[in-house]
Amino acid sequence: MNLDIGAPRDGDRAAWQELFAGYNAFYGREWPPERYEQAWREFRRGERVHALVARLDGRPVGLTHYLFHPSTTSGDACYLQDLFTAAEVRGRGVARALIAAVADVARDRGCERVYWHTHEGNATARRLYDQVAENRGFIVYVRPLAAG
Repeated sequence: MNLDIGAPRDGDRAAWQELFAGYNAFYGREWPPERYEQAWREFRRGERVHALVARLDGRPVGLTHYLFHPSTTSGDACYLQDLFTAAEVRGRGVARALIAAVADVARDRGCERVYWHTHEGNATARRLYDQVAENRGFIVYVRPLAAG
């Protein structure tokens, strides 16, 4: 398996969107095309949010999106917001490699931790997460805000 992880390239655009659409579908979300375009521009700019793409033999098979932020109780943190791999490569170490790559970037940037959320019912992902990270038992609350 020849796995390469790096920043998204121009030629990754269609495969990235297919993977990200799969991620959104998994969580029951549907995005309009302009949201994908906006996200792609942000990731390519690499200022506020960042992306990595996993390529197996040159073909994009996974993605992760992450951002950095200060913390009031520790050094800076890295939030791994999205992680998704194509169904045909699951169980082959792609997600584990993406998490490790984000951790390397965060460490190089001086962050003290990488953290992420997943749905409690996402048993497949949680099996991996329990191997590579510590579940500290926090519950996430979300308060939607009206647009505009």
